Parts: sequence; C-alpha cells; structure tokens
Amino acid sequence: MNTEIRLDLNKQLSFADGHSFGDVGPYERLVGTVHFALDPDDPSNGNVVDLQLAPRNDKGLVEFSADLDILKPVDLGKGNRRILYDVNNRGNRTALSSFNDSPRSPDPITLADAGNGYLMRRGYTVVFSGWQGDLLPGDGLITCDLPEAMENGKPVEGVVRQEFIANDPGVLSIPLSGHKAIRSYEPIDPDGATLTRRELERDEREDVPRDEWSFATIGPDATGNVKVMPSKTHLYLKDGFQTGHIYELIYATSRSRVMGLGLVGVRDLLSFLRYDDEDADGNANPLAGSVDKVYTYGQSLSSRVVRQFVYDGYNVDPSGRRVFDAVYPHVSGGGRVFLNIRFAQVGRYPRQHEEHQWPSEWYPFAYSAVPDPFTEEVDAVLNRPESDPLVVHTHTNTEYWQRHASLGHTDPRNGDDLDFEDNVRMYVIASAQHGGAGLGEGDYTQQMNNPMSNGPTLRAMLENMDLWATDGTPPPESLVPRRADGTLDWWEEVIGNYPSIPGFNLPPSPSRLPKYDYGPDFERGHISAHPPQPVQGQEYHLQLPVVDDDGNDLGGIRTPEIQTPVGTHTGWSLRKEGVGTGDFFSLSGSFVPFARTKVEREATGDPRPSIEERYASHDEYVQRIQAAAEALVSQRLLLQEDADRYVAAARNRNPLDPNVPLAPLALTN
Repeated sequence: MNTEIRLDLNKQLSFADGHSFGDVGPYERLVGTVHFALDPDDPSNGNVVDLQLAPRNDKGLVEFSADLDILKPVDLGKGNRRILYDVNNRGNRTALSSFNDSPRSPDPITLADAGNGYLMRRGYTVVFSGWQGDLLPGDGLITCDLPEAMENGKPVEGVVRQEFIANDPGVLSIPLSGHKAIRSYEPIDPDGATLTRRELERDEREDVPRDEWSFATIGPDATGNVKVMPSKTHLYLKDGFQTGHIYELIYATSRSRVMGLGLVGVRDLLSFLRYDDEDADGNANPLAGSVDKVYTYGQSLSSRVVRQFVYDGYNVDPSGRRVFDAVYPHVSGGGRVFLNIRFAQVGRYPRQHEEHQWPSEWYPFAYSAVPDPFTEEVDAVLNRPESDPLVVHTHTNTEYWQRHASLGHTDPRNGDDLDFEDNVRMYVIASAQHGGAGLGEGDYTQQMNNPMSNGPTLRAMLENMDLWATDGTPPPESLVPRRADGTLDWWEEVIGNYPSIPGFNLPPSPSRLPKYDYGPDFERGHISAHPPQPVQGQEYHLQLPVVDDDGNDLGGIRTPEIQTPVGTHTGWSLRKEGVGTGDFFSLSGSFVPFARTKVEREATGDPRPSIEERYASHDEYVQRIQAAAEALVSQRLLLQEDADRYVAAARNRNPLDPNVPLAPLALTN
C-alpha cells in the first residue's frame, strides 16, 4: 500500500483471567503502537486540511503514530474471521460496554470487563486504535500523536473560541479545552483575549471585566501551599464560575495539529490488518490470513466519526481496496465531526445549552441525496457507490430532541419522509436516552434518569448486520418515526399535543439548528468568525417523534418496557433551578413513574392510568413483557438471550408491590 506501516506490539496479555468463551476459547490482548508514514501528495490524502504544512521525513513522508490494542481469540482459527473496529470515544473504548454490557474500563483485562461475553462468544476480534489528535496521554486513554502545521518554520497561528459551563458551585478554574484530558490551545496574546458570560444560549453575551479573570489555575506551590498560579492552559475566575452559565473565551493561539490524519490512520491500519501479511519492517501482521469481513462501530462522537469517514471517501484505501464491509453508527443524530479543520476541537458538539454553535451538524445529514434548502447543493453522506459500505444505524429519542436526527431521514425542504438507500437500515430505540443504562451525569435535572438498556437492540442489529454482509440476508426494514404513519411531526405539534403530566415540565422547543456563518474560508477548513452568527432566514425545521397518551414514543422499536410500561420515558431532561433552568441537560433522559393506584392518580390529576389499572397481577405483567419480547424476537429485533433477560427482570420486579421502586427494567447478564 502507499502508506508505510510499522507495528510495535510490545505486550501480550491474557484477557478475562483466561476464561474460555464457549467454542471460541480464551482471548488475549496485543498492545502497543502503530507508526504511519504517508505520502502527502497522494490524491487519496488530498482533503486533509494543512497536510502540506506537516513536517516530512527524509523520504518526503509525513509521520504520525497511534496507540493500538487488539483483543483476539488466542486461537484465531476458532474465531469468526471478523474484525470489529471500535472507534473509541474521547479515548474510551465503547464496544465492550455497548455489546457486552460491561463496565467502562480504561484497561479491560478481568472477567468482569468481559461483561456478558457477547462479542467473545461470537468470536470477534476487536481492534482499538487512536484517532483523536487532541487527547492527552494517560489514564488508559487510546490516543494518537499527530504533527503540527508549520509555516515558514513556525507553528501556524490563528484565533480560537472556547466554551465553559460549570454545573457545580465553587469552581474557580477550568482547562481551556474544557476537559482535563483534552490538549488546550495556549494563548499567544493573553491581553487581547475576551471573555463573555450568559445564562442561556439565546441570551445576550455580557463582557466579564478583565480584572475578574486570568490565565491561571489553583494548585500547590513549591512549599505545598494552595495558591493561584499563572497557567497557559487554564482559565481562572476569582469569584468562581456561575453555575450553569455559558462562558465564552476568544483568543489568539498557535500549534494546530493536522487532525484529519486521524481518519487516514484508521483507513490505513484497518486496510493493513485486513490485506497485508507484514509491515514495512517485515514484522508479521498478527491477524494475517484470519480476516474475511471488517466492520466498525461508533457511539456518539465515534458514530459521527464513522459517518465522516464514509463521507470523506476513506472506505477505499490508496490501493483501491475496500476497508469496511459494514459500518454501525449509533446515536450520531444528524451530525458528522468537527475534526478536519485548523485548530479543531474534536469533541465539541451542539446541544441546546452546551456548545450550540460548533459546526458538527452540517449538511448533508442524510445517507440519501437530497438538496440543501439554502444552497440547492445536492449531497449525501453516502456518495461513492463503488466503495460505500452497508450501513446499520441506530438512534434513541435523545437524538431527535437534542441532535437533529429527523434531518437524517426527512427532506429538509418540506419534511417529507426520505426513502432509504438499499444498503442502509436505520432504527430508533423508542423513548430511550443517548447513553442507555450507562449514562449518569450528576444530579442536575428535574426528573429521575431514564436508564433503559440499549444493549439488547445493539446486539440484535450487529447480528443482522453480520448476516447481511456475510450472505446477503437483509435486516428487517428500517424502523424510524415517519410522517406517513403519524409517528413523526413538526416539533411545535408534538410539544403542543404532549400529555399533561403533573410536575413534568416541557421544553419550549428542541435544540434548534440555524445555519451559522463561520467565515469565508470555512470550506477550506479555516474558521475566522468568532463567535459565528446565524445566517438570516436559514434555520432547519426539525421534527420529533409523536408520543402516545403515556408520553412514550409511538414509532421505532418499542422495547418490552415501552410496550408494557411503568412510567413515561424520554430521551431529554430539563436542568434544575440554578444550573441553566429549563434548558436540556446534555444528553440525559427522564423517567416519570406512573401512580401506583387509581386513588393516587386521581389525587394528582395524572391522566396516565395507574399501575393497578394496567396490570391485574404480577403474573399478567410478566406475561405481557414475555409476549412483547417474543414478538420482537420473531421480527429479528431482539435476540432470544435478551428476551430471556427481559422476562427474568420482570419476574424479579413486581410493579404492583408498593415496596419496590418503579423504574425501567434492570437487565442482568
């Protein structure tokens, strides 16, 4: 291939205490680094912003490297001859927690880290590698080391905008990047920086006086005394950050990394593992001869990376060979990723309250070609039929309210349903929240959290995707809210017709999506408008899932706990008083239990039937859960092992028992 690849796998570790996963047997991890050297003049790398400004070695090649971790059967002959590439999320592995229901671990090595063992029992080789170039190494994060863009022997300079929100009281200092694990762009003209503050996104910005803040942090000095110390990587407010308020810092900086190389590295690594026998130094490819199919999975940020990867044409390597047979983006919304740009901030993404003006939600949104209403450009996420993979895509309710998911399957001009391409399936997990059962973001919301498990649907869809790529067996038809069947409507109509539930406040709107002006060079990868301004008259009109009388989604895959509910489940939650009151809180959902009895319901004026009015007995409740699960299995929307988990959870939780808290079913392995 046109890229030189060198592997340095310096650790071989036994996984899961040597546990044998069915017929596949035990697993092991190979851990180390992959080194790349690519030709910056190769047309296949031509869209990487600032690649021509990257330093070159004595061969004229651009070098970079990434962490590499391969989780494989000890005996590859017993595996399923499939790679599942896990696009890590901010350096964190997602495939094991998503498909195996395992706890998140920076160093998965124990039997507990294998969770229910699903991927291992199926024989997958799971590959993790670094792609996000602004991550700081440490804490077990999977990182990559990318070169900086240089002009006239010096790092390029520019202006960046940062945003900060402190939800907890007493916060005095925050990293400029907003997170301790993200590399901060350092100021080169501290006196020229500006800081503003506003409570809500839609409020006017107010200047924070310069004597109230500085580039500094709190920490111990040489004698151990805690004091304020100058810092090139932190923002300090002497009176602390107001909780829930949005702070915006704009300043000059330098040292922009060539972030687009992260996706090129994914392309070239997976192509190597799939096709080549040895690396540039003659070291053996540890997977050589054992790979028939290659898939990728990405969740949230990582799912947007998958969509960007395909859109940018990286599913074919420089030698013209296909990289992924099938891709699985989960909970991307309508977005792609803010990565291939000078002074990129890869992890930023728009929500109603947070980071609303970052450009990771940008036309095209859909896999199918459809015109942009504001430019008449016609484009699609899938735009290369000769190399485009099969696509299985799942969403939750959150992505409609916070991440503009309706644009992924409707016409942005008139809202009509789009037909899906033959190689695309899309499914929505009705009423679920973005991160599923593993999402816990603190006590900042007005309602209980919605910890529905997304794992059962993900496992079923991976199974369907594998069959599709292996022998052409198509998955079930797409299941998303549709205008044609009355399960999708304009947001004004959905909110206006929402059931009135006592103590449950509604938002005034979903997270809106105006089109912003990022400056004249945005298409070349340069943002010059800080802050960007919305373009007059250019806002995408959004739609939302229609709900039933209980407030649960009518469309999509209605899992057993939605077909047999004990409360209202949403993919959105509202912020409490004092932390941006009334705006959505990040990507968390809500759960509002039904009244236990008719008397209790009538006393509060709750229109939703009570538990005792719905289920005559615990046995009836279990039978209805079982019937719902069996129907989903027959439709290939649920695996039998997960149907059994739903039934076992229902037997273990009697919703009519007043001593048992009402909550979504807690599935166990």
